[in-house]
Amino acid sequence: MSDSAFSDLDPAVQYHVVNSLRWPALRPLQEAAIRPLLAGHDALLLAPTAGGKTEAAMLPLLSRMTGDGWRGLSVLYVCPLRALLNNLEPRLSAMCGWLGRRAAVWHGDVADSVKRRLAADPPEVLLTTPESIEAMLLSARVDHRWLFTDLRAVVVDEVHAFAGDDRGWHLLGVLARLTRLAGRSLQRVGLSATVGNPDALLDWLANGSTRPRTVVRPADETVDVDASPDGAAGAQAFGAGAAAPGIELDHVGSVANAALVIARLHQGEKRLVFCDSRSQAEELTVALRGLGVRVHVSHSSLSRDERHQAETAFATSTNCVIVATSTLELGIDVGDLDRVIQIGAPATVASFLQRLGRTGRRAGSRRNTLFLATSRNSLWRAAALTLLWQRGYVEPVIPPALPRHIVAQQILGLILQERRLVRSDIFEWLGALARTPGAQEVLAHLAASGFVIDSGGLVSIGPRAEAEFGRRFFLDLTSVFTSEPMLAVVWGRGTLGHLPPLAFTARTQDGPRVVLLGGRAWKVDHIDWRKRRVWVEPSEFRGRSRWSSDSRAMSCALARAHHDVLAGQTADVAMSRRAVHALDELREKYPFADGGPGERTYLVRDAAAPPVWWTFAGFAANSALAAGLGELVDPDAAVGDLRVRLHPHVTAADLRGMIDRRSADLVVARPDIDDDAVKGLKFSAAVPGELGRQTLAERLADPGAVQACVRATIRDVVR
Repeated sequence: MSDSAFSDLDPAVQYHVVNSLRWPALRPLQEAAIRPLLAGHDALLLAPTAGGKTEAAMLPLLSRMTGDGWRGLSVLYVCPLRALLNNLEPRLSAMCGWLGRRAAVWHGDVADSVKRRLAADPPEVLLTTPESIEAMLLSARVDHRWLFTDLRAVVVDEVHAFAGDDRGWHLLGVLARLTRLAGRSLQRVGLSATVGNPDALLDWLANGSTRPRTVVRPADETVDVDASPDGAAGAQAFGAGAAAPGIELDHVGSVANAALVIARLHQGEKRLVFCDSRSQAEELTVALRGLGVRVHVSHSSLSRDERHQAETAFATSTNCVIVATSTLELGIDVGDLDRVIQIGAPATVASFLQRLGRTGRRAGSRRNTLFLATSRNSLWRAAALTLLWQRGYVEPVIPPALPRHIVAQQILGLILQERRLVRSDIFEWLGALARTPGAQEVLAHLAASGFVIDSGGLVSIGPRAEAEFGRRFFLDLTSVFTSEPMLAVVWGRGTLGHLPPLAFTARTQDGPRVVLLGGRAWKVDHIDWRKRRVWVEPSEFRGRSRWSSDSRAMSCALARAHHDVLAGQTADVAMSRRAVHALDELREKYPFADGGPGERTYLVRDAAAPPVWWTFAGFAANSALAAGLGELVDPDAAVGDLRVRLHPHVTAADLRGMIDRRSADLVVARPDIDDDAVKGLKFSAAVPGELGRQTLAERLADPGAVQACVRATIRDVVR
């Protein structure tokens, strides 16, 4: 390794890579990352799961720490999940220990006594979440100016998981405040396994920094930021490349049948099974236990101890199954896997690639995923998803539009942090968020509504902020999550997890309430609604639990791939006879899709039902089209991902004429947003109502997809 970039690392780091890690060579990504990071570039490191991204970022930063004499808290390592932080801490502590430095974890599960020690004697590398950083900035027990004065660099792991929702804007706001406290530009390094627009994502993370920027890929080259924004950039690096993985689609028809397949196939292997809802994960776990399979379960409503026990038991076992939701999609280490099984299909190619990347880590093995579709529609989605994947498509990560509610949250957090601020200085702290359209109006609304008090240009926290967010030392203000209220489920002296009130409404025919949690049935003994606690005991009755749906609307790209599947296209992957037969039945049910050249939509008219306009444009575009077409649309029918239901007797000529007359308005049309919908935005009370409605409407827009529908030919289909 002496003739490569490896020789640029600090000699002590080189020594330990060879002698402590016993690596004969660095991986391509690790080699490619050294020089840009040593030079202080902002960077985005791209590689599949288990591609060595953590070491790719930390080896150069530890070399800089030694060579440049960094002292105090120098590097923040930010992750979206506490479990991922816990998983990474031993590796980072060992690497820091090579140089006589320390790493430590700080998040909501860490004891207050440990946090007090860390605040008084900080490590050089701190593993944390954005919400915990916010809590440090707001805490009266943390001297944040002293704590962050030596900060030099921030590593953001799984950066795509932040950038795609409001946690990303919250992260940028917090990092902008840290930059101001440190008094220097912070080097920003993002790590990601799945992204279709790396250049734009790095621009977003860099947040206006003047540092050079580099996208680092697992090949032997680095790519300056100048890539195509079409979503296909870099896709070959994520699984459509040389070593073809083993992908198979099967149609099993039900969760019970999926359990039978899992129990009978691949015995002796370690299998990770992904479900896209907690209810489905619980149902499958019970079914597998009933078939004698050694099975564990992990999802976000289980307690930390329950999840940890399940993940540890799975990591140290063979011939077993762990059933999980997306909690195990990110880089949490559960040991070597033989197989990934997907019940149904995830919502995005990016999620599929994350899950696929959990396999194939051992020499001589290859990555694999078995899709078990429990319905014809889920098989349709799986076929469309794998078709997009084979084409090299990965969704671009697009930060949500107009984060005005996060601007409000950051202003309030900043004022609590500094206690008082000169009004003209506020936006100097907020980085990219300060450039959000409407930011000034948000500040004016905060002052007019009593969230802040403006005394001659000196701003402090106001009584309305205390009333809205002040509970438990403004705990609500440190998180951008909006989640359903949960009740703690208690058995004996331990907490099993949490369930929503909805789960406790159903009774068995014999009377008792029985819920399902952790793959086991529990009889409800007592509910304390005021304290939000439920006491349970094991039950022999069949249990069931329900959570509110967290399904995602379908994108235009995935909707168009659904069309292509109907038109006869599928990916070059293995399919069971059942899957082939089910797809044939699907095409017989919807025989109108034409695979010919040119964009087209379909108006399907049937004497027995109202006409349906099959746009294959995705939910956002269909919502806008339905709003813009007004009187042609059936107001009592829900808009779907693939179609819009119209009034009876609407013809293709009627539809074409209305589109032509309103084409310009349709492209800029936005769905109507009511006040109840705005309440779904956390901190919405701190935003003027009209700005909140505009934010939601813009987030539901897909003008490109609408434009494609406006231009497309409408094929009239009479059945």
